[in-house]
Amino acid sequence: MSTTLQTSACPACAAAPLAEQVAGRAPAGGDQVMLSLPKIHCAACIAGVERSLSTMPGVRRARVNLTLKRAMVDVDPGTEAAALARALSEGGWEAHELDSATLAGTQVDRTGRDLLMRLGVAGFAMMNVMLLSVAVWSGAEAATRDLFHWISATIAIPTIAFSAQPFFRNAWSALRAARLNMDVPISLAILLAAGMSVYETAQSGAHAYFDAALSLTFFLLAGRYLDYRTRSVARSAAQELAALEVPRALRISDDAEAMVPVSELTVDDMVRVLPGARVPVDGIVTDGTSEIDRSLLTGESLPVVSKPGATVNAGEVNLTGALTVRVTAAGQDSTLHRLADLVAVAETTRNRYTSLADRAARIYAPAVHLLAFAAFLGWLWISGGDVRLALNIAVAVLIITCPCALGLAVPAVTTAASGRLFKRGLLIKSATALERLAEVDTVVFDKTGTLTTGAPEAENLGDHSRRDLELALALAEGSAHPLAQSLAQAARAAGVRPVKVTDMHEVPGYGVEAQWQGQRVRLGRADWTGADAAAQTATYLQVGARVLTFRFADRLRDGAEAAVAALKAQGMRVLLLSGDTDAAVSDLAQRVGIESFEAGVLPQDKAARVDALMADGHRVLMVGDGLNDTAALAAAHASISPASALEATRVVSDIVLLGGSLAPLGDTLATARSATRRIRENFGIAAVYNMIAIPIALTGFATPLAAALAMSGSSICVSLNALRLR
Repeated sequence: MSTTLQTSACPACAAAPLAEQVAGRAPAGGDQVMLSLPKIHCAACIAGVERSLSTMPGVRRARVNLTLKRAMVDVDPGTEAAALARALSEGGWEAHELDSATLAGTQVDRTGRDLLMRLGVAGFAMMNVMLLSVAVWSGAEAATRDLFHWISATIAIPTIAFSAQPFFRNAWSALRAARLNMDVPISLAILLAAGMSVYETAQSGAHAYFDAALSLTFFLLAGRYLDYRTRSVARSAAQELAALEVPRALRISDDAEAMVPVSELTVDDMVRVLPGARVPVDGIVTDGTSEIDRSLLTGESLPVVSKPGATVNAGEVNLTGALTVRVTAAGQDSTLHRLADLVAVAETTRNRYTSLADRAARIYAPAVHLLAFAAFLGWLWISGGDVRLALNIAVAVLIITCPCALGLAVPAVTTAASGRLFKRGLLIKSATALERLAEVDTVVFDKTGTLTTGAPEAENLGDHSRRDLELALALAEGSAHPLAQSLAQAARAAGVRPVKVTDMHEVPGYGVEAQWQGQRVRLGRADWTGADAAAQTATYLQVGARVLTFRFADRLRDGAEAAVAALKAQGMRVLLLSGDTDAAVSDLAQRVGIESFEAGVLPQDKAARVDALMADGHRVLMVGDGLNDTAALAAAHASISPASALEATRVVSDIVLLGGSLAPLGDTLATARSATRRIRENFGIAAVYNMIAIPIALTGFATPLAAALAMSGSSICVSLNALRLR
């Protein structure tokens, strides 16, 4: 079999083909599998993963998307995704199987392309109509003026019908629900401007508003597109969590094993979970001993021993031994799926936040309509019943007061602030994130993977002899336990080479055992090696009667202490919530300077704690990286996750921390407050503009040229004020 490898030079190069594959274009005569790669971070990772996948049996082609942290792999029929994920994890790249059907169609950015296309059409038409209007403004009369007006109409009417559809659709939806939003006066102004312009042109009138209608459409589309660009492609974190569920399980029946969809499993079915695989169901272990990595779900930094009678949950990782599990809950009843439900509920609640622009629209939209209607009635009475004059002035009022500046007020500031924060390593994903962040008074941190790197580091290698290190390395290389892997990595980095041992095997739940120089040697748990357990995280090497202790500490993430200090200096209340042990959490809290902390907190309890803080009137910023943090991130007033977090966690967060340092967190809150002030200033600019422009429109002096210039001037002022953030 020949293997074709296509390496992506950059994340963008991989995006389009991946979108096509996700949309359902399976390779001819083969299958596709999708893998989540939460720890990749650079082009070297892309090349390494693709190179590793290309050497695996059954793989035809592999393509990695760095932005989404996923790999799409074309494989021969029957190739198991779990085997590919396991092989990648053994090679040093953490990998999890994703259900591609759950995520189908979520990657294609149709909304962004649609807005950009409509913006381009409106801009092109606006420039052409402006050129035609120059002749009219310069004094063209009679047939010449009418000709230019009709040409303008030919360009403007189809353009408005196409480009202004986003406003028309939103306005119609609001009216059907018996409410007003900002798009109602926008749509009314555009339609009346176009309609009155056609009528005036047909009557050989001196003025037409085609240029103003197109300018209005263009500037508001620009604001709408800027607003959209501040957010990532809308994907539900609940969907991402659901996609992390294992789609298939190895069911045991009548002494036979068969791979079946998890949806076919029922309570009391028996399933086998192989070493390195994720647990597909909630259940009780009936046979086998192993160690279970629960860090994704609970935040526990160390694996726990799982023996017959122990409970396991969907999403946990089986590390060292095969387990037979009796199903107690599967599919939608599993712990992982219930966590997804929690996230969905929390997302819905947070989406009810009313932005500053929406609050302004509630006041502004009815005021504009009433003002235009009053102008129509007033001029109808003043002119002695001249409907044409009254309508022209009412349309001028609508165009002059149409919320073009308001439409740009928030997107312009958000875009400027997003650019500033992006340079500091933070990516804004939510349209209202900055406004919510500016209101925060309480910051809640997760521990493992957030304030720390999530990887234990050996601390006391220098306390041991070279020969002991060589022996420890030989045993550590034979284990999948995180402490063993960390010890092996540190020893190799120190230039240590392993000695030769024989009869090495792993004892699930305890450690690694071998023969060396005629004696038994062990590396593992304290009670197995005859050691007294140390107060901090450690593994133990038993050589005959000697027992050596290798201590470990979870390294602080760069900037953790600086971030906590900066937040406290700004008057923030800082808390630490973790699923880890009390000793580990207490030690970490003391190292970074956090006085309030809680240990052993389950995912649902973490979300409940955030809800309780919110109910007490606090505005909570949640900072976390694991699946156990996802519900709390969604429930918080605002949320931040590091780029190393799983996709589900990053999706639910408002802001993604792109760099490895937490130091920019303090500046993020300051920028958010500054951005909120700029937004309010922009509303003030729009109000001053209206105070000047409305009397001009009401007195009948608002020509089409004046309307277009006034709209453009207010939009430019708002944009310049927003740029002060940079």
